[in-house]
Amino acid sequence: MRAAVLVIACLLSVTSFGGPRAEDSAAQRYEVSSPSGDLAMTISVDDELTYSIAWRGRILLSASPISLTLGDGTVVGPGAEVVDARRRQVDEVIEPVVPEKFARIRDRYRELSLDFAGGWGLDIRAYDDGLAYRFRTSRTGPVTVAAEEFTAVLTGDPIVWFPTEEDFLTHSERVYEQLRLAEIPPDKMAHLPVLVAVPDGPKVAITEADLRDYPGLYVTGTAGDALGGILPAYPLEEEQERDRTVRVTKRAEYIARMEGARTFPWRVFVVAERDGDLIESTMVYRLAPLLRIDDPSWIRPGKVAWDWWNALNIYGVDFRAGLNTETYLFFIEFAADHGIEYVILDEGWSNPADLWELNPDIDLDALFAHARERGVGLILWVVWKTLDDRFAEAMDRFAEWGVAGIKVDFMQRDDQPMVNYYWKVAEAAAQRHLLVDFHGAYKPTGLRRAYPNVLTREGVRGLEWSKWSLHPTPEHNVTLPFTRMLAGPLDYTPGAMINAQESQFHPVFDRPMSFGTRAHQLAMYVVYESPLQMLADSPSNYLRESECLAFLSNVPTVWDETRVISAQVGDWVAVARRRGEKWYLGVMTDWTPRELELDLSFLGEGEWTVVAFADGVNADRAASDYRRVERALRAGDRLGVRLAPGGGWAGHFERRR
Repeated sequence: MRAAVLVIACLLSVTSFGGPRAEDSAAQRYEVSSPSGDLAMTISVDDELTYSIAWRGRILLSASPISLTLGDGTVVGPGAEVVDARRRQVDEVIEPVVPEKFARIRDRYRELSLDFAGGWGLDIRAYDDGLAYRFRTSRTGPVTVAAEEFTAVLTGDPIVWFPTEEDFLTHSERVYEQLRLAEIPPDKMAHLPVLVAVPDGPKVAITEADLRDYPGLYVTGTAGDALGGILPAYPLEEEQERDRTVRVTKRAEYIARMEGARTFPWRVFVVAERDGDLIESTMVYRLAPLLRIDDPSWIRPGKVAWDWWNALNIYGVDFRAGLNTETYLFFIEFAADHGIEYVILDEGWSNPADLWELNPDIDLDALFAHARERGVGLILWVVWKTLDDRFAEAMDRFAEWGVAGIKVDFMQRDDQPMVNYYWKVAEAAAQRHLLVDFHGAYKPTGLRRAYPNVLTREGVRGLEWSKWSLHPTPEHNVTLPFTRMLAGPLDYTPGAMINAQESQFHPVFDRPMSFGTRAHQLAMYVVYESPLQMLADSPSNYLRESECLAFLSNVPTVWDETRVISAQVGDWVAVARRRGEKWYLGVMTDWTPRELELDLSFLGEGEWTVVAFADGVNADRAASDYRRVERALRAGDRLGVRLAPGGGWAGHFERRR
């Protein structure tokens, strides 16, 4: 695969899509509208620098102040003097190296670039599905940023899906609370993305893109009509807790230090008339930096047999299961026999605090030799700080061993040095042809476009929580596609073969189960985007469930086309995805049982055969109950789907010859 970009760009006159309005003498106003004309962002340059957003003439965000405060006390924004305004219109076709949801992405926008006196500026882009702005500086020498002001003044006291954080030390694995904007106090903070439901209007998702050499943005309440912004300050002193957590104990009075000529992260607003548009959105990817790998043809998405969630519980064998060579040889055989590209060696192959203190019960040489012979890649789990302490040595040794990739864990921060660490890992891994999966991570912001060897990341409350808590619930599961997944792939780690309804569930760390039905779990492989997709349960459990294993062995992890057939945030979702000539459909619901009638026009002309996994008639009592159905369909047909509480439906469609 390769990345290709076809660009059509032309410079337009100031008046071609919204120039300064001469009738406004008190302030200079600049407007840029989307190619369709439905969306527009207006920049007002006066005592304050503000932006506002309108959708079909209706104000969604009213004048919202933005600024940068530099270390020398200069405040960039208020009282700005415009010295130049440039406009262009761009139409791009992007072919991603790793197609998460589309093999071809049309990136069509109008852009306004304002230059201000003093060596700084503002870029604004207007797409048909959203808008974004970013600061830009052109100063010489280093610059210190003391603070960034971000404000989003919203209309109509909307509902906000708000993943509340308690600290900047976070895995970004929060539940999305539904809160009225006016009820969110200033001391309540959330990581991005957050989602806003404008009363009688569209949804607006707020996130960021192209985060490089700069801290991540969080939002806070104001107990009023706005969301504010806050960013973690630069860390000065750290303290390590146990073998993995590094806590910042002292921070500076600034958020970033960097060279003075650069662009800052995009502040992104995805505007969705249909809830499903949030799932189909590619805005974060489109705003991300371009490919930085000369030849990415070695990058291979795929599925992973995972050891940690199922606690290495292999049974029906003649060896003692656990952290030992025999167990991992069994994992490798299982993966090879069922077309699973990778096996992870998670915590336990070495001392988490010392990579070279190897587990004496695991013969790594034997495992790598057998994996090579069977065509299976091995991925090694590492603690980020342990890796960083001997970074070049470790990365070189991984390459010498023939490691396929690394799973880097427990960063738990996104201040400027930690953001830079992600880029450091991605680049060094790419140089050695290693894949990367970040856990204990912040949300995606586009790094994967520059380094597509970064196939996935966590930053999500996923299935692992079922080992110790009453999470994740089906309602949470059908909220993620509209919120966290909007930012990029999520390593939720699905695939539980032991399933429970709400009254039957209990967390068992060493023998975990999932909330919701078996079909709910299978549907995640279509609904959730992750080019490196986990099979979280024990190979022994999958081998006992041959029909489900056949589906999991064949379901793709990358897609040529994505269409959301029916969806409502937090209630249900039905997503169709195509790979080659095959279509897959995944349907999930919350705890409410539903009957949906789905339009199959996405299939195209002709007759099709569908093989599907649906909730069994007793799935409301025994959540593992499913039925496998096979039937003939035509594109014009409508598909009736009956969902149990916490239910699902997963199937694939092939054209009949």
